[in-house]
Amino acid sequence: MAEPRKLRATGASPGIATGPVYLADRPALVSVPVAPGTSGPGTLAEAVETAISALQDLADRVDGDSRDIIDFQIEVLRDPTIAEMTEERVSAGEHTVFAWVAAIDTHVAELEGAVEEEVRARAVDILDMKNRVLGILSGTPVEDFPAGSIFVGKDIEPSRFLGHDWSAGGGIVLFGGSAAGHVALLARAKSIPMVIGCGRFDVATDSQVRIDGDAGMVFLDAQAEGLSPVPARVPPHTDAPAIDHGSLQTSDGVSIQLSINVNDPLEIDGIDAATAAGIGLMRSEFAVRSLADAANEDKQFQIYRRALEWAGGKPVTIRMLDIGGDKPLAGLDDDSGAMGMRGIRLLLARPEIARLQARALLRAALFGKLRVLLPMVTFPSEIDNMRQIFAEEAALLLRRKIAHRLPQIGMMVEVPAAALMLDTFENAEFFSFGTNDLAQYLAASARDGSDIRAYRDKAAPAVLRLITQAMTLTAGKPVSICGDMAGNPSFLPALLAAGLRHFSVAPAQRPAIGSALVGLNADGTRAAGD
Repeated sequence: MAEPRKLRATGASPGIATGPVYLADRPALVSVPVAPGTSGPGTLAEAVETAISALQDLADRVDGDSRDIIDFQIEVLRDPTIAEMTEERVSAGEHTVFAWVAAIDTHVAELEGAVEEEVRARAVDILDMKNRVLGILSGTPVEDFPAGSIFVGKDIEPSRFLGHDWSAGGGIVLFGGSAAGHVALLARAKSIPMVIGCGRFDVATDSQVRIDGDAGMVFLDAQAEGLSPVPARVPPHTDAPAIDHGSLQTSDGVSIQLSINVNDPLEIDGIDAATAAGIGLMRSEFAVRSLADAANEDKQFQIYRRALEWAGGKPVTIRMLDIGGDKPLAGLDDDSGAMGMRGIRLLLARPEIARLQARALLRAALFGKLRVLLPMVTFPSEIDNMRQIFAEEAALLLRRKIAHRLPQIGMMVEVPAAALMLDTFENAEFFSFGTNDLAQYLAASARDGSDIRAYRDKAAPAVLRLITQAMTLTAGKPVSICGDMAGNPSFLPALLAAGLRHFSVAPAQRPAIGSALVGLNADGTRAAGD
């Protein structure tokens, strides 16, 4: 039998998958809010009109008392005072959606402060109306593709990946792409086979292809060549000892904590919380996927509360929105690139985004042991500025008599300048090493470039040396590591030798990493007999 046509690629997530091709000719379009005065789908004005229309239809089907409530919501939506307050904020530089939310929230605060109980009760009606509009803005789904198929295209959006049902199998083939990109990270976390960098090729939709994420290969015409389908993947067998509440010991008896990284909040549904030390990294930007989501305080609050309740009192570390650069927030204009306005820089430049997320986190902190992680910190002043935002929003919640709690605030160590100066970050309560960005910036490589994997591998010794040096500057504060290096057994000896004792990895990597750690001594050497 002739060899099947095959293409050499780069493995971005291990595993083998066979299935019908879904050829993505162009990126899926998602409706997003734009600035006032523009036209087209997804504008705030259209979302408001859609909400009004839906409320009017509802009003026709309800009794008189209910209609009064609905009419009040419609009246607020049409209130020229709200429009004027929104326009004032937009003129001052705020994005239209956040300006509108702020105007609505000001109105809510006025009602909540009223003496009459009936007036205070109206605040709930307005919050319901606000969430209806935000839901319309973010409610246009990304086009899905058939379950079990192989996605083939130039790129795939994180929201599209997260919205797809992978339970029937399938995989991803990208013409370009990056093994350090965030979809690749998501694919590894969910054990979805993925290859990148194979270049453009012609293939008929629904034809069978096979991808090998371990070898970095794409086999075309798999059905014609007799390649059998691959059964659904099962978790590999491991002799790793049971991990009690995420705690284990090295061969010479030193305690190690093993937490999980969470991208999609739904990931925790199938995980027993007793097998992890908690959530070492929850990437909030994968749960808050659009500007409308970022403007929805209640939605964020529910996402964070759910994670904390799942953890049952164990630490949950939620990273504030690490947006900008290669992780744009749908609806937010930003063309500064991966080295520009992103992470905490963008949050401080757009305080309306940071303030709303801070309020959601402050409210959620009541439901567990929350730790807030600040992304891309370079200077201590950035932490001070964010702490000020949390303090001001806590004072606001106090005035509104909304229960809340101040969480611990720490920083991602992913900017080389910060790693070299960790002893100056006295205002950070804990540290977490992000090795993906450390490698990128040390190697001066774009994260979305096809060469990032090769540069990252070559830069690994420099990253390990930097981590080893930085560990001497932590002043005894809690330290963890949550980047790709933490989930790679080959790096564990050096990381242990550097002094790291808390590792956070993708759920699928947990058994293998646990097994590798118990086979090592605390200084990184192999246990006797191994």
